Amino acid sequence: MLFFSAAIAADDADLGAIDAVLDGFHDAAAHGDKARYLSLLTEDAVFMGTDEWERWPKNPEFTDYVNGRFKDGAGWDYRSVERKVSLSPSSDVAWFDEVVFSESNGRFRGTGVLVKQDDGWKIAHYAMSFLIFNENWQEVIELTRVTRKSKE
Repeated sequence: MLFFSAAIAADDADLGAIDAVLDGFHDAAAHGDKARYLSLLTEDAVFMGTDEWERWPKNPEFTDYVNGRFKDGAGWDYRSVERKVSLSPSSDVAWFDEVVFSESNGRFRGTGVLVKQDDGWKIAHYAMSFLIFNENWQEVIELTRVTRKSKE
């Protein structure tokens, strides 16, 4: 029974640490703090943006992008309004999904994977996607088709 209680305590500590990393990630972006923002990613992390071509490996593409976007001390402001986190049985990998909110852009979904490293939890993969009401799906599909055709 003691082992079970210790495992629950470890999970609670890990879940708290994971929440702190994800909240810190969003806070660092809101304040244009590129050093803190990038430090929360693994060295081989990938950020998936909302455009179909946006697959940003941390080094060098995403780092270059963040350096440009944060150069004036401002980034983007999203805050998590709903988050679910799951831990692997070994408690060294976690995956999550969250709904984030931006005053200027509305609601998005973030999903990703964190890994526990010697210096704590780090984000290895983050993907952001638009939330689209099912009632708007056909309009969005058609708009995307038109835009794709104009780019070809």
